[in-house]
Amino acid sequence: MGSRSETSRPADLQEDSHENGEIPKNSLDSSAQGPMTDPRKEGEDQDASQAQRSWSVEEVAVSTELTPAQCLWSTEASGSVLLRIDEDCPEEAVTVHQMFSASVQKYGGLFALATKKKDKWEKITFSDYYHCCRKAAKSFHKLGLERFHSVAILGYNSTEWFISAIGAIFAGGIMTGIYATNSPEACLNVASDSRANIIVVEHQKQLDKILQIKDQLPHLKAIVQYSEPLKEKLPNLYTWEEFMEFGSDVPDEELDDIISSQRPNQCCVLIYTSGTTGTSKGVMLSHDNITWTAIHASRAGDMQPADTRQESLVSYLPLSHIAGQIYDLWTGIQWGELVYFAQPDALKGSLIGTLREVRPSSHMGVPRVWEKMMEKIKEGISQCGYMKKKLVAWAMSVSLEANQRCANKDGEKPFLFALADGLVLEKLRAELGFSCCQKFFSGAAPIGSETVQFFLGLNIRLYEAYGMSESTGPHFMSGPRAYKLPSCGKVVPGCKFKLANVDSDGTGEVCFWGRNVFMGFLNMEDKTREALDEEGWLRSGDLGKVDEEGFLFITGRIKELIITAGGENIPPVPIEDAVKKELPIVSNAMLIGDKRKFLSLLLTLKCLSNTDTMEPMDDLSLEAVEFCQQLGSHATKVSDIIGGRDKAVYQSIQEAIGRVNLGATSNAQRMQKWIILPRDFSISGGELGPTMKLRRPVVLKMYHSEIENFYKE
Repeated sequence: MGSRSETSRPADLQEDSHENGEIPKNSLDSSAQGPMTDPRKEGEDQDASQAQRSWSVEEVAVSTELTPAQCLWSTEASGSVLLRIDEDCPEEAVTVHQMFSASVQKYGGLFALATKKKDKWEKITFSDYYHCCRKAAKSFHKLGLERFHSVAILGYNSTEWFISAIGAIFAGGIMTGIYATNSPEACLNVASDSRANIIVVEHQKQLDKILQIKDQLPHLKAIVQYSEPLKEKLPNLYTWEEFMEFGSDVPDEELDDIISSQRPNQCCVLIYTSGTTGTSKGVMLSHDNITWTAIHASRAGDMQPADTRQESLVSYLPLSHIAGQIYDLWTGIQWGELVYFAQPDALKGSLIGTLREVRPSSHMGVPRVWEKMMEKIKEGISQCGYMKKKLVAWAMSVSLEANQRCANKDGEKPFLFALADGLVLEKLRAELGFSCCQKFFSGAAPIGSETVQFFLGLNIRLYEAYGMSESTGPHFMSGPRAYKLPSCGKVVPGCKFKLANVDSDGTGEVCFWGRNVFMGFLNMEDKTREALDEEGWLRSGDLGKVDEEGFLFITGRIKELIITAGGENIPPVPIEDAVKKELPIVSNAMLIGDKRKFLSLLLTLKCLSNTDTMEPMDDLSLEAVEFCQQLGSHATKVSDIIGGRDKAVYQSIQEAIGRVNLGATSNAQRMQKWIILPRDFSISGGELGPTMKLRRPVVLKMYHSEIENFYKE
């Protein structure tokens, strides 16, 4: 087994291949190996003295071997794949353990993880973190974790979540996250598909889900609970403390043998898609997918190694999703970042309090999080006195204008901007916990232009990351050196892209090639073949166009594209965003019209949420109430408005939709009917996925009768 022999590249890929050139053939079959590079020497001695010296990832990789593979994809948990190593991406492949070992040598004494207990932040160093992962691995091994079976983790972000994830991989298993909001049935699907030997749960509420389904899981051997005392001692149920000591008698050499048998082109992580377009699929990610992306995509976002400046961040996005996992867990290890864990109620309101305490150097949010933050700031401003309101409005307009003027270049901003920032905006950012934050990222879904512009008004640039679970997260990144509105940046260095089926406007399906492209969908050969074309390019399902500087602009999603009865293709998101921009009272807008004679619209209003359940309530948000007051309406609840009860609000909405229709490029793109739904969309209601992405097929089913009423003759 040669360290560089199991590789592939797009044959004859030219420099301009990303500009929709002819695509190479046969990358998926057994003859797909491209030109080989010289293999490194194999079998170099690895005695104990090597463990004491400071290894870089490159040094560790000298001894890396790959498992023989004939294809770029696999649907078996134990499968191996060819790696997309070529002259543009020649880096040696390394395993998760090799990446972590290299980081421990460099950053061992630095703090890695911080958890708040009894109002104090408890921190552990990278050395302690690594040691805990080895202890967990020994315990998983002793509990009977089989090679390429999974450890499924069900709970909120925590030190224990991270240790379980890495321990599972060290022990030769596959790490699988389960969304904390999943039903018992959804947990069963993931645990069964991934052949879970061990399930790690946070507390009794999550344990109860697993106890309901455990008899349907033939591979399950043990359950570990990491938070709260056990209510009842059951067979094969362990506390975290019991679990961590369980494998203490496993010799180091036994674990080292398992670790040394792992190869970069084998699966180590499963990410289950949230099922916004159908059945959840298990995305198989290799060691190389994880380690290569952690190193290279994060550098595109200008994340710094700890020996230059230690980055800090707050972990709160679901770790079962690739965005939170690659940003918090894997990038954190690679660059020696300090990760603070937010409280479990972060998205119920405590996140900003944590950010104020921690003052991170970078922050990642999904669009809905940035929108909620924007709404909270607007509410705060609305409660200020007249003069303060005027001052904030002036400062934000100065900042917006200065940032838009300098958006695509590092120009010197005017004195008036410096004055506005120093007098007003610095204080607003500090209120959000962003006084030390230098990088702000948005990912997992498209972000609206209103949100981007609002934060530019606070002198906050939101860098958009674009990719998918199947590309191990970002394939395109905005950053300090790649920023252009409203693009999602440039392709990550080392990755490639092409546009397929390009139309006369230069728009085509965005396709990915690179070391970050997944292995395949677990146990789903048909779906894998659908996702990868015959040369091994990953189809994104998104439509986009590229400008002369290489910036990508996403114009729509193929599956979301509305094709009217008249045959016109209409991307819904730009129209939905335009409606929301015109109507500050609107929380969600969903365009209807596929195979229909005309377009219609479902609307929900901004309202308060139950702080315990996060379910939307009937009470309007402060911003929505103010909108009503400006119209002379006294409405304070959604029920005061719906069904045509509030003529002023209905007239205002109709006028706003009329204004959006005036900008339509054709009659087919004009909305003719609309309805206000009685409750806002939410995760608990099922209309939004775990990362708050709109689940259009679910909404179509839930509001089928309302939609059919639009089209009755």
